[in-house]
Amino acid sequence: MPAKAAPIVVNKEKLAHPPLDIHTLGDRVLRQAAKRVATVNQEIRDLAKHMLQTMYSADGIGLAAPQVGLSKQMLVIDIDPEEASHEPLVLINPKIRRFGKGLALGQEGCLSIPGVYLDVKRPDEIEVVYKDEQGRPQKLVAEGLLSRVIQHEIDHLEGVLFVDRVENDFLLNEELVRHGFSRQAVRPV
Repeated sequence: MPAKAAPIVVNKEKLAHPPLDIHTLGDRVLRQAAKRVATVNQEIRDLAKHMLQTMYSADGIGLAAPQVGLSKQMLVIDIDPEEASHEPLVLINPKIRRFGKGLALGQEGCLSIPGVYLDVKRPDEIEVVYKDEQGRPQKLVAEGLLSRVIQHEIDHLEGVLFVDRVENDFLLNEELVRHGFSRQAVRPV
């Protein structure tokens, strides 16, 4: 495995004015497949920093570039945002190479669908390959919450939202209506 890149340093704090705006369910940008990042450079590292600042400001643990209106295969994750020493992950052009055999049901939410939390069934383990913020190839085997978050964010890169994977249609409709979202914005997969 390649040497770990120096992390992007961001204070894990809520900013009064985060650098990026998060798009919500119904926005067309969330349904478009993101484009591969051709070159990992300072512009991409700056974007990762801004995405992390925006994610922390919204109390999130994952954020994909399409959620901030950018068609780039890039996501940031921090499943332990309360712990200052826990380094966030930056995944550029991520691809899941292998899914574990087991499935797990777990509650998901999304910064693009605020207030809605529903159960989604996903593989409990994955192997993902990606480039880090220095452009170096990386491989990661993830399980549990990290596996779920990576899968959720990679879905965003393909124009898929977690509500598209919810099997309980009654609860899905109830939650969307309760939070002011249109059922027509859901595209079951």
